[in-house]
Amino acid sequence: MARKKRIRWIAAMAKKIREYRELKNRPRDSQRYALDYETMTRPFTGKRLPVLAWENVRVENRLFQLLNRLKLFGIGRIVTRKSWLCDYEEPCFWTITKVKVDYTAENLDHGKAWGVLTFRGKEEKEVKEIDKVMYHDWRIVPKHEEEAFKVFTPVPETTIRYLPYPPLLRAMILAQRQKEGKSTSEEPLLDLERFASFSKDLPRNQEIQQQEGTPV
Repeated sequence: MARKKRIRWIAAMAKKIREYRELKNRPRDSQRYALDYETMTRPFTGKRLPVLAWENVRVENRLFQLLNRLKLFGIGRIVTRKSWLCDYEEPCFWTITKVKVDYTAENLDHGKAWGVLTFRGKEEKEVKEIDKVMYHDWRIVPKHEEEAFKVFTPVPETTIRYLPYPPLLRAMILAQRQKEGKSTSEEPLLDLERFASFSKDLPRNQEIQQQEGTPV
């Protein structure tokens, strides 16, 4: 008969207390991401920011430096990033749905936020936590400009069906045509749709081949 495992209540309680203390004593965002603007270093880690980021740090704002000025910390408002405005023509922004502020921060300029991401004109369905809130490149869209900012005319995607063969393979195809007495004036092209349909039918063909067997 197997011996019943003894429950060590004191040890289990001590473990929970240790986990609670670790959770309580963990550094907050206001401590982790605090920045000395003279030396451009974070006091908590001692790491120095990259030189390329210094200009943005002095001019731009973090996300919560903008949200702490708004009613309800900007819930329902639209925020974007400077890097998105420079890199993409399509609208990229977050619609804020939830905010959790770090109330230990001196100016309430740290915390976590959640929202719906619209990236390059395509809106995602799920609510996600907004990443990189500590970056100094956030901008808030003025309320009277939100509708104009969202306007986007999608550009029709152009699909390429034919591509030229690599030089060596092209030379082999032309040599084979010449050997068979066919015309070599027509340029050999690779049909992408043909290979796409071939890759889709490949698993089904393998199943049929396994069921029927292969001739020996």
